[in-house]
Amino acid sequence: MKNARLVQNIRLGIKTLWLHRLRSGLTILGVVFGVASVIAMLAVGEGASKEAIEEIRKLGSRNIILESMKPIDQASAGSENQRISVYGLLYDDDSRLRETIPTVVRTAPTRQLNKTARIGDQAMDLRVVGTTGAWFDLVQRRLIAGRVIDENDVRQARPVCVLTEHGARRLLATANSIGETIRIENQVLEVIGIVATEASGGGIQTPDQPTDAYIPITTTRDRFGEMIIEMNSGSRVMELVELHQIVIEVVDESRVEATADAVEAMLRRFHDQEDYKMSVPLALLKQAEDTKRRFNIVLGAIAGISLLVGGIGIMNIMLASVTERTREIGVRRAIGAKRSQIIYQFLVETTVLSLTGGLLGIAVGVALPTIITHFAGMATVVTVWSLVLSVGISLGIGLVFGIYPAMRAARLDPITALRHE
Repeated sequence: MKNARLVQNIRLGIKTLWLHRLRSGLTILGVVFGVASVIAMLAVGEGASKEAIEEIRKLGSRNIILESMKPIDQASAGSENQRISVYGLLYDDDSRLRETIPTVVRTAPTRQLNKTARIGDQAMDLRVVGTTGAWFDLVQRRLIAGRVIDENDVRQARPVCVLTEHGARRLLATANSIGETIRIENQVLEVIGIVATEASGGGIQTPDQPTDAYIPITTTRDRFGEMIIEMNSGSRVMELVELHQIVIEVVDESRVEATADAVEAMLRRFHDQEDYKMSVPLALLKQAEDTKRRFNIVLGAIAGISLLVGGIGIMNIMLASVTERTREIGVRRAIGAKRSQIIYQFLVETTVLSLTGGLLGIAVGVALPTIITHFAGMATVVTVWSLVLSVGISLGIGLVFGIYPAMRAARLDPITALRHE
């Protein structure tokens, strides 16, 4: 009985709204734009946040990254006096990290030099990265061909190198890849592997670059020496940096922050100046997730204003409907309709309006992010919760803004309503 009455009320509500198609359509349009804007704005925010979070995850949530940093006083005075700037991380730092901090599983030290590589007539500037086999485990990159550096290469200081895909395409375009020899300055190295790189994005700098050549750290020290000499605007800059970077792997995510504190305390003991900086991807990840939540709340609130406008439109049309249907309401009350039935009938109509607008808004809201991604190149992610939230809010607003017109209709005096023209 109740189901039959509900179906009858829905049919009557649709019929009533259909009699005023233009007005109902414009009201529904307000809800459509509100729902679509909520979904689209949340999709843009989710896409931007996901990009940043994915970039951080690539650094490894169990990793701590140390980088050498030239002190400010040396940066301003070193080139003028043409003296040797000595700063940064040390080989001893790497050893102490592994031997004295129990939560450190392993480390991957690196030395970085800017050099020019040649093969035949091909030449390109690249970054030589002297490291160990652990680097390829801690900073995981897809192996395209060959193999990566292993401990035997490091122990024997073999003249081998692993190129990035970009560098390999530039240098080895007309040659075989694996087993080919390239010349970096006056050193001849054999290419043993090619790896992919990950482009930096979302404000996050990854440890690798598109033009890296990875060689054993012992080979870097033996073949290229410890001193870095660069010519800059006619002046000679000389630097002595043992290690440019150390990537540390921690035993567990829950121990990362405590390990970072221990690393910081140890470095302060052995460094008289602040010539290093630390990055903790896990901390950046937590910060990015917190920012993402706040960003979504702000975007959702802004877009929710459109839904509020749609709700006001629903109230407006229902108030007009009460005025136009005063005599109809009087007739229904005169033949025995209860106030609750009048309220129920008007709420059914507002629900039809808001639900129809919500469903159409979902269709538009799902299409908008695709259009934004295609034309603007921005990453967008439409989540299920944003669809449910948008429709839920639209239904809620429809009911809330429909209550007052429904109560006003129910409070009409039947005699007065029957006399209404």
